[in-house]
Parts: sequence; structure tokens; C-alpha cells
Amino acid sequence: MATVADVRRLALSLPRTEEHLIRDRVKFRIGRIVYLALSRDETTLGFAFPKEERAALVASDPGKFSMPRESDLRYHWARATLGALDLPELTELVTEAWRMCVPARLARAHLGPGPEPPPPPLRLAQLRASAEVFAAYPGVDRTWLELRALTAPGLDPADPAHRTALHRWLNSWGCRLPYPREGEPYVLGEALAAWAVVHPLPDTPLADLTDLGIDALATAYDALARLPAKSPPRPRTLGPTAAAKALYALRPHTVMPWDAAIAVELYGARDGAAFARHLRTGRAWARLVLAESGLSADTLAAGLGRPAVTLPKVLDEHLYVTITRRGTS
Repeated sequence: MATVADVRRLALSLPRTEEHLIRDRVKFRIGRIVYLALSRDETTLGFAFPKEERAALVASDPGKFSMPRESDLRYHWARATLGALDLPELTELVTEAWRMCVPARLARAHLGPGPEPPPPPLRLAQLRASAEVFAAYPGVDRTWLELRALTAPGLDPADPAHRTALHRWLNSWGCRLPYPREGEPYVLGEALAAWAVVHPLPDTPLADLTDLGIDALATAYDALARLPAKSPPRPRTLGPTAAAKALYALRPHTVMPWDAAIAVELYGARDGAAFARHLRTGRAWARLVLAESGLSADTLAAGLGRPAVTLPKVLDEHLYVTITRRGTS
């Protein structure tokens, strides 16, 4: 059972927190922003909480949580019966209330990154609808099938011909990577071969990918995006979109690629941490649609009218139809 002493200890351990007695009520605040307040009899704890989520919080345990009084409904605020909370629950409430009221940089410095929001739900019917739209685009699989034929049984970055084929395939999907002129060194090809030696990639179906596997792919993605694609005086790197597509080409059953529109809308960034979140989203979606369908990944892709590609690519196509294409229509 949580106590007032627990509230005080937790709150005062958080940077910038001050305790005040206001009209016989103990309150904890950051500057002039109150994020915790005890009732006069100290049995109820008010705390900062997103108002769009508090109805669900109260419904989850109405004996423990309650709505704020009517005059406070417009604020991000909720209440809890202090004696009904255990210490881990109180710690989470206090910490997240504090996080809401301080600069994000301070919260990250003190607590580390906040919890990731869960991926949006995906149902099989949604995936089927997007697959039908994408399959109707002219020639969507032509260059992919050409790449697979040229690099069978699998793309090998150590093979110069495979590197050239990958380069041309990336450009067929709009990456606009420069080709070397006659007599120039093949900067991207050499960098790609060296990168592959340092970054062995997991070869696991997306639905079965472990967190360690995701971390390895995110690290490889970060390094791949920074590979030089053109030398000075006008240098450029491979970049985030091409890196994600190249990883898909190397591990088509494992990697769900992205483009700039998808990355920015879903994660607000295109770095390795964002790509790791993207892969976790893909893993969650793959598990959902596989469980709903009862099929294997390849059978499901074929059943959705996309036998030439893998389930991670079908998931990417859903995002292209619902995010990228929407932004260009």
C-alpha cells in the first residue's frame, strides 16, 4: 500500500520538483505547474495524466482511479485512491506525471527515453485492401524479379555483379544514386562490400525476429545509410530510404523497408532508433495477420495476390498505399 511518505520520496527525487503547502493541501510542482496534489485528508492523489486517456484509466479499475472534479476536467488530470496503489504503480504514476511537465530533454537525461507507443492495429482485411491497390500499379514487380534472377539464389554484396544489380534496382525505385563515370572508382560498390563484412545480418522471418536481431539490423542500417555513394567535390551518402530498401533486398523475409514519408509520419525520424521501432512494428503486424489468417508467411503473401514478394514487403506496400501515396495524391 502506497503512503504519503512514498509520494514525497518519489517526487522529491525528480529534478526541479518543489513541495508546497497550498490551502492545507500538499502539492508538488515544477515552477508554477502542479503535477501531484494530495487531498486535505491525504487519502487521494491527483496527478498529471493525458485527458484523452483517463476515461480508459478509470474504466480499467474504478475502485482505484477516478475522474477529477468537474472544474478540473479541462486539465490533463486524474485521481487515485492512494491506499489502493502499490509502490510500482505509484512510481509509474509519479514519474509519468513529472515527465509531462518538464522539457523532454530533461526527462530523457534523467529517465532515459520514454516508453514507445504500441504500433497501430492492423487487420487482415486492411492488408488485403492495400495489396489489391498496390498490385494494380503497372509493373510493380518487374525490376524486383529481374534483381532476384540476376542474384539467385541470394544477393551477395561480395559479388561485384550483385552490387551493380542492387544499385540499378534501387534506382528503379527512385533512389537516384549516381553511377561511376568511366575511369572513376565505384565508391558505393566498394563501400557496400566492406560494410557487409562488418555487419552480418540475421536471416529470420520477420514475425520471429528477436530484439537482438532488430538491434543488429538497426546498427547495420545506420552504417549503411552513411555509406558514400559519390566522392567529393559533390559527395553524397546512400541515405535512409535506399538503406532500408537495400536491407530488404538482402533479407526479404526479415526486413520491412520504408520511405521518407512513412518514417517521418510514423516515427518522426529516420535514424537507427526509428528503424528499430519500424521493425518492431512490422514484427507485431506480421504476428497479428499470421495469427488471423492461420497461414504461413509465404502462403499469406500469395493469398493476398502478391506471390512475387514477401510478407514484410506486403506490409511495406500497405504503408505506401495508406501514407506515401496519400501524400502524393
